[in-house]
Amino acid sequence: MRVKDTLNLGKTKFKMRGNLPVKEVERQKAWDENRVYEQRQKLNQGKPTFVLHDGPPYANGDIHMGHAMNKISKDIIVRYKSMTGFRAPYVPGWDTHGLPIEQKLTQAGYDRKKMSTNDFRKLCHDYAMKQVERQKAEFKRLGVSGDWDDPYLTLKPEFEAQEVRVFGAFAKRGLIYKGKKPVYWSWSSESALAEAEVEYHDVTSPSAFYGEKVVDGKGVLDDENTYMVVWTTTPWTIPASEGITVDAGFDYSVVQPEGDDRKFVIATELVEKDEGLFDWKNVKTLKTVKGEQLEGVLAEHPFDHSKKLLTMLGDFVTLDAGTGLVHTAPGYGDDDYNIGKKYGLPIFAPVDDKGYLTEEAGKDFAGVFYDDANKISLDKLRSANLLLDYMPIKHSYPFDWRTKKPIIFRATPQWFASVDKIKDDILKAIDEVTFYPSWGKVRLANMIKDRGDWVISRQRVWGVPLPIFYGEDGEAIITEETINHVADLFEKYGSDVWFERDAKDLLPDGFKSEHSPNGNFTKENDIMDVWFDSGSSHQGVLAERPELTYPSDMYLEGSDQYRGWFNSSLITSVAVSNHAPYKSIVSQGFTLDGEGHKMSKSLGNTIAPIDIIKKMGAEIVRLWVTSVDTSADVRVSTENFVKVSDSYKKIRNTMRFLLANTTDFDPKTNAIPFAELESQDQYMTVLFNRFLGEARDCYEKYDFLTLYKKFLGFVTSDLSAFYLDMAKDIVYIDKEDGHKRRSMQTVMYNIVTSLTKLMTPVLPHTAEEIWGFLKEPESYVQLTDIPEPKHFDNDDAILTKWTKFMGYRDDVLKVLEEARDAKEIGKASEAALTIYATSEVADLLNDLHVDMATVLLVSQLEVKAFSDAPADSTKFDSDGLALSVKPAEGKTCERCRLVRKDVGSDPDYPTFCKSCADIVRSEFPETVGAGFEEK
Repeated sequence: MRVKDTLNLGKTKFKMRGNLPVKEVERQKAWDENRVYEQRQKLNQGKPTFVLHDGPPYANGDIHMGHAMNKISKDIIVRYKSMTGFRAPYVPGWDTHGLPIEQKLTQAGYDRKKMSTNDFRKLCHDYAMKQVERQKAEFKRLGVSGDWDDPYLTLKPEFEAQEVRVFGAFAKRGLIYKGKKPVYWSWSSESALAEAEVEYHDVTSPSAFYGEKVVDGKGVLDDENTYMVVWTTTPWTIPASEGITVDAGFDYSVVQPEGDDRKFVIATELVEKDEGLFDWKNVKTLKTVKGEQLEGVLAEHPFDHSKKLLTMLGDFVTLDAGTGLVHTAPGYGDDDYNIGKKYGLPIFAPVDDKGYLTEEAGKDFAGVFYDDANKISLDKLRSANLLLDYMPIKHSYPFDWRTKKPIIFRATPQWFASVDKIKDDILKAIDEVTFYPSWGKVRLANMIKDRGDWVISRQRVWGVPLPIFYGEDGEAIITEETINHVADLFEKYGSDVWFERDAKDLLPDGFKSEHSPNGNFTKENDIMDVWFDSGSSHQGVLAERPELTYPSDMYLEGSDQYRGWFNSSLITSVAVSNHAPYKSIVSQGFTLDGEGHKMSKSLGNTIAPIDIIKKMGAEIVRLWVTSVDTSADVRVSTENFVKVSDSYKKIRNTMRFLLANTTDFDPKTNAIPFAELESQDQYMTVLFNRFLGEARDCYEKYDFLTLYKKFLGFVTSDLSAFYLDMAKDIVYIDKEDGHKRRSMQTVMYNIVTSLTKLMTPVLPHTAEEIWGFLKEPESYVQLTDIPEPKHFDNDDAILTKWTKFMGYRDDVLKVLEEARDAKEIGKASEAALTIYATSEVADLLNDLHVDMATVLLVSQLEVKAFSDAPADSTKFDSDGLALSVKPAEGKTCERCRLVRKDVGSDPDYPTFCKSCADIVRSEFPETVGAGFEEK
């Protein structure tokens, strides 16, 4: 052996290559082939259960960054629970019914109205399954572990059957009814929508102020030449006007402007504001009355003089804008509907499925698209000299979240699930749920409080049919017997059977009803709202699959699901079993582009997870998820991933160093007990276990951002910048089996092993790669458990003592840096350091029992009394020490790279210091007299 081969005894050549985009795929293939997920489940049998129920993404298109954040967050939690004493199965799922799939087929050239329902549904089914497989591959590529061979799908017969049984639970409690009331109607989808299917955008609408002539003032108003001044932002709904709403507590003035023989009724508080709009001059107030006095006053409809409009008292009138008198059309809005029902008005909505007004609206409006009807209304008001003013007004308006087109409020016959009847039970159920963040509880409760009854019928074909029959007299037949029979049929044949068979063949054998004396029945054509589909998953999945539990321990989704899946699941679960389907809710924000805008393909500002994976690897996307505050909206840019990639490299390089320096360490034979460890190694052991406890606490609180910061901080500061920097002077230099070296290797091996387990939920591919280099019995790190932090009898004292010393070390590093900047020394290892310490500091330094020069990375060190500190030393009075730095005396040892006065004192090793010469002679006696090669 050549002498130069002994220069760094412990420095081992070690290869741990990255190339994540390629290596991750190979590793995932091995996980699949070896059924690692199934092995983990088998290991955890008999342990307490933790079930995170997957909210089903919609089966359409490639996954986006929001999907990635969601699925990775779930995977981190499930993996952590699986490695800390829980049986934590994960069953992914998909929402596979609904309008978007129908639209995709329409765009592809299929016309469902020219096809049989079953043929079109078959196309929908096949399209959905292709999308499921497409997204499944992308989710698996993220490294998400779960039961991918048997996911739940809302189109599976067993799921559809359970959904029908959930409907039956509603019906049994008297919560299902049919009514004609205004719903969100999407003319672009030709279907009713639920609240969760609506999003809001700012629009500009024509705001009209117009007069309606009083025909019966009830003794409060004159019947001659008096006009109620009403206000609307939807002039196209005027043909359906049935009344006028005022507030009982407001004051209303009867006023007359100069030059007009008409008298106008307007809210007193708004007279001054509106007279400017109407260009009135010298307005006289003739009379003031309370709103409650106006109840029952009749006015003439501006377009149909035979129709009388009733003045009513309502609590939705405001004085923010308008006139204090609101045009009321019960067929076109919730407030209007409710007050119309109270006063017995007709529920009139003369507009068809596609948004065109019908003949009932009048000949001028028949066949006109609703938005175009605004102009017709304004023109008619103007020609009748009733239009006082109109102006554009910008306001928030509901849109169909799929077609991105505005919707209308339209009263149509629909099936509803009553929320009001069980609202108190729902709110009680919320009290039993833990929310992360905590404000989620108030948000969900407020949404339930404000929620009206749920319109569950949809005028589409790709979904689960409403299991409702009709008798010969038109009466709906919804019985426990018929619902259970339909559910059994769906479980056996799937919901297609509803469209394949006649009504009589879908009913129980021999079924009879008083509503059909001749035994003739028809069936409902509408399907159920897809939110009823996914909202029933607690029964279709949690209660159905033996490995899962109902209620689940957690639902985790985006914050929009407070009005979506969190909401619908809660309502259906309370209806079925009077409790929430989840014990906890974790909500996350939205992913936005780098400028804070919503990501959209049309805007070209999206960043696809698969693109990042191809360039950097899934580990970078996974680590990115922990590097952001997911409880709020998250901005995503390429720079984010570059930055996270740098952090990943720091983690990876640190783990490589730990592995490289423990290759000759066998934990079974070389490990040193804690009590016998060197002082600095005891300190690092205690410090690591404190960090381990903090990291586990972050996992427990689902606080990934703090976890990321603490993990990176420990790796880069505590390990790399301190312990491992110092380690080079021991593991490279000391005797192979020397106590100092084995002591440090004991700590390094324990840390690398524990860190690998700890990082597995976040970086499973990297952890598995590291695991292959460790001397541990388990074949996969995923089949191990994350260690509990250990405690030692004197760990508090160790930590206190070393923490104080680390403050002194900061002072030393500062002075060494200044000396380097001043060109007084090169590296710290070229320095001679003198510490002038008070007795308290000196006692602490002695009490550490370490080679202080090694710990501080200098070649030579002296400790003297603080009182002897020269004037040119750097003093740290508050710490009780002063420091002086000068170049170390002697030559640089070729082996340890420290400056020693005794370099060359051993003639057999003329370039080594005495210590290194002694070590090499004892470790490699064959090198004595072997000579030296020229460098």
